[in-house]
Amino acid sequence: MAKTFSTPVTPVACNLVDPKSALKPTSIRINDVPASFRLLKQKPAATVPPLADGVRVVTATEYKQAAACLAEAFGEDDVARYFIDVPDREHWSEEEKWALHVEILEYVTYAHILKGLVTTVGDFEAVALWMPPGQNMDDYMTIFRSGMWRLNYRLSPEGKRRFFDEFLPLLHDTMHTTLGDRELEAWYLVYIGTKPSGRGKGHARKLVEHVTRLADREGRACYLESSNASNPPIYRRFGFEECRTIQLQRGGRNIPLDIMVREPVPQGKKKGGL
Repeated sequence: MAKTFSTPVTPVACNLVDPKSALKPTSIRINDVPASFRLLKQKPAATVPPLADGVRVVTATEYKQAAACLAEAFGEDDVARYFIDVPDREHWSEEEKWALHVEILEYVTYAHILKGLVTTVGDFEAVALWMPPGQNMDDYMTIFRSGMWRLNYRLSPEGKRRFFDEFLPLLHDTMHTTLGDRELEAWYLVYIGTKPSGRGKGHARKLVEHVTRLADREGRACYLESSNASNPPIYRRFGFEECRTIQLQRGGRNIPLDIMVREPVPQGKKKGGL
């Protein structure tokens, strides 16, 4: 589901938006925060799928609209709020917490516009953030331009521990364990969200199938983490299957994430969809 900092030191392999790094995470810390972490892989870039069904690529000038859609869609999501609803931010107002929630998604969205794939359908009624195979977002210019470096200062000490010490290593290790050598070749669905006003219109289907069609042609798997217990049955309609469940545990109760993989469908065959 979620990215990066850097100072002039060797990067640490991790990911909020992408645990798909070829390197094992190494602890390099400044003020108890990783100095850098790897977001994407280093392979030849995958082809961007052609647009269809009203799907279009989000431009850099539209990142705030796309992030606002995701912020609304994930406004009450336990994982999205895991780094914000922390004991050392209890004195913050709901307005302050919401502003940070939106800010984080703006950084993540802009980073994906720069080096990943961000698509939308409708008037920003639904948005998807993908990490294609072969991309590398762990460069200083992307880190600087996206604003991801600011999380080093915007998250509280407990928020940073949850983000850097628990969440990112867990995502990295889980993806590596689940996909093995294929983690560098898979499409990773980082976020997909639909505003309440846009639900029931088939937007999610269009955004998912926009990439899965290409993944099928190229023989690639697709990977995601689902933070909502009601979503796996929906993802199964697109051919995703649950592989395991992982837990975030620093918040006083276990917060589950369902790990799902979609295997490529040979040409001539078709899996169900909405």
